[in-house]
Amino acid sequence: MISHDDVRRIAASLPGAYEQASFGGRPSWRTTPRMFAWIREAPEALVVWVSSEEEKVAMIASEPQRFFTTGHYDGTPILLVRLETIDVNEASELVTESWRLRAPRTLVKSWDAAH
Repeated sequence: MISHDDVRRIAASLPGAYEQASFGGRPSWRTTPRMFAWIREAPEALVVWVSSEEEKVAMIASEPQRFFTTGHYDGTPILLVRLETIDVNEASELVTESWRLRAPRTLVKSWDAAH
């Protein structure tokens, strides 16, 4: 299980990332100008971008106890992840990939060159 602080540490380690309150004061992480991760409530979940709607559907189908969506996100590559079902390493992979999809290309290229 991961906590908000775990997600906060992961997101803060990414270039250009900053935290901003979102949707009812819930934490979200952005890289100008886009949000790449946030915490939603009822049920509490980490929300991230994935590469495609098809990837989202496949992930949900393969592990519905961990991954889900709501009607609000139909047609978008946005995945909801139950916090109690993932560890810090898995959260890091999901948040980092979401950041890569949403961050400016120059920032991602710089990150890739350094890693």
